[in-house]
Amino acid sequence: MFIGHFGVALAAKPLTPRTSLGTLFAAAQLLDLIWPVFLLLGIERVRIEAGNTAFTPLAFVHYPWTHSLVLVLVWAALFGVGYRLLAGYGRGAWVVAGLVLSHWLLDFIVHRPDLPLAPGMVKVGFGLWNSVAATVIIEGLIFVAGVVVYVTTTSALNRTGLLALWGLVAFLIIIYVANVTGPPPPSAQAIGVVGLLTWLFIPWGAWVDRNRRISHTHQVVGSVSTR
Repeated sequence: MFIGHFGVALAAKPLTPRTSLGTLFAAAQLLDLIWPVFLLLGIERVRIEAGNTAFTPLAFVHYPWTHSLVLVLVWAALFGVGYRLLAGYGRGAWVVAGLVLSHWLLDFIVHRPDLPLAPGMVKVGFGLWNSVAATVIIEGLIFVAGVVVYVTTTSALNRTGLLALWGLVAFLIIIYVANVTGPPPPSAQAIGVVGLLTWLFIPWGAWVDRNRRISHTHQVVGSVSTR
């Protein structure tokens, strides 16, 4: 799951209008932002294994600290509490915490049974990655739905707000197509290095959001903070 996580983040914007899209991206992708760091440090491991699933050759050998359900709940709580302390926005804190958890839930749908419930415990996964067509259709629909929600609940303040958004959408689609149709990565280290580039979408999302505004209706709804 890649663009699906971004789709969920985009769709969350009207739920928490005061929260930057960059922060929503960071929450939805938090596990995959930390994972490359742990991978490069040797804390977690991945193996390139042709045919592991029809969709990806990656075999996720060991990643309990970023992708086990128990630890994801911890990451979600930490992100939510941290955001609440820094931003003072209760509604936003609940939404970003939910986005962190949503990452594991979407991964559960696509991964084969390699997601641990807790370190050293049983591994689960629905296995949608065993079908390329089903994966692309479902993830594509999630992404399109997120884009539609964001576009219809915000409007561009200027030309940048228009071009930055559609440039982001186009770039994400290009990366996704390249991942689906391209050759396997050369090494686990290369996966970690390329994975670090995901951090760049956070300032990009914030840039988009600074040049767009939420509609009046959603702005009013979002002003009621959950405390």
